[in-house]
Amino acid sequence: MADETAPAQRQSRVRRLLSPLVEFLHTEVAGGALLIGASVLALVWANSPWRDSYRNFWHHVVTIGSGSHALHLDLQHWVSDGLMTIFFLVVGLEIKRELTSGHLAGRRAATLPVAAALGGMIVPALLYLVIAGGTAAKGWGVPMATDIALAVGVMALAGSGAPASLRAFLLGLAVVDDIGAIVVIAVFYSTGVSFGWLAGAAVAIAATVLLRTAGVPYVLAYAVIGAVMWFAMHEAGIHPTLAGVVMGLLAPVERIPQLEHRLHPWSSYLIVPLFALANAGIEVSGHSMRLAFGSVIFWGITAGLVLGKPIGVLLASRLATRSGSADLPEGTTSRQLLGAGNAAGIGFTVALFIAELAFVDNGVVNEEHLADAKIAILLASVLSGVLAFGVLRQRSRCGAVSG
Repeated sequence: MADETAPAQRQSRVRRLLSPLVEFLHTEVAGGALLIGASVLALVWANSPWRDSYRNFWHHVVTIGSGSHALHLDLQHWVSDGLMTIFFLVVGLEIKRELTSGHLAGRRAATLPVAAALGGMIVPALLYLVIAGGTAAKGWGVPMATDIALAVGVMALAGSGAPASLRAFLLGLAVVDDIGAIVVIAVFYSTGVSFGWLAGAAVAIAATVLLRTAGVPYVLAYAVIGAVMWFAMHEAGIHPTLAGVVMGLLAPVERIPQLEHRLHPWSSYLIVPLFALANAGIEVSGHSMRLAFGSVIFWGITAGLVLGKPIGVLLASRLATRSGSADLPEGTTSRQLLGAGNAAGIGFTVALFIAELAFVDNGVVNEEHLADAKIAILLASVLSGVLAFGVLRQRSRCGAVSG
């Protein structure tokens, strides 16, 4: 009897471990479709006869609070700095889940996606610096990013060319990529840090730890402290969306599935598409394209995403496997790994987010550099997606023929 029940128990345990991944990937695929739709709408709106209404709407200033500490931000920044905090909260939750019970739990399990992610961040940054470092060196962080929603969506379209083990590998890679992006934002794109307000953020973090230790179950209490942390980070000169990451990492492990189940749909179906609608609306004309093609920023970002990502992912993965410290995902080939590297070159959401922070000189946005960067991100992400689909589908067709 024990021999008969053991396989059933193992299958039940595997399903229980995989169910968060399945739900995550399902949400990301659907969210990716909405993200594409919102981006297309932004481009159409920004290039229509009503293009002025696009700029006027998102640049409309909304004030919250009163007195010396009132916040005066336009709608675009309320989305990018405010609502995107929920996105980064979900990122923080996913990072913690992967580190505690997912594909990054354990040294050997984490080695391959960590190595691939590091290669996929370092090589694009170096390529950018070689090409555009003399013009706008601060943009090196832009081609480091991976948009997990669109990358997973491309893999879903590839069907059998992207097995579940490869998707899990890409998810682990993207989580480490998110950690890298968070570090880059915190260290390199925070300006004029006020240590008084930074101390206030530290107090909010300590209060969160105390509430969690005391077992306080009220979500509203954590939300209030999170809002205080967000405001303190904003006033301190640290990008306030990092408050979301901190709250996600501090969440109790046993509450993570419930929190992700509640917040992830809001993030994928509303907040990220809204961010795309607010930020993807750029002028696409013959003149703007000629300007972009003549810009080293455009070529630095494009080379980083289209070439640097797959090269970095593949080289780092080969080093990890040949050293004996990691194994390829079960049932995958080097060609499929290259396809995953191409998919990682879809930077979009986080790349746009970093671009908004990178091309700022003395508090003033360099609109020309930002426009070149956005065009590069859009085109490079599309090209990376097409390449990923082609590589993975070619593998799928080859497998079908050989079968």
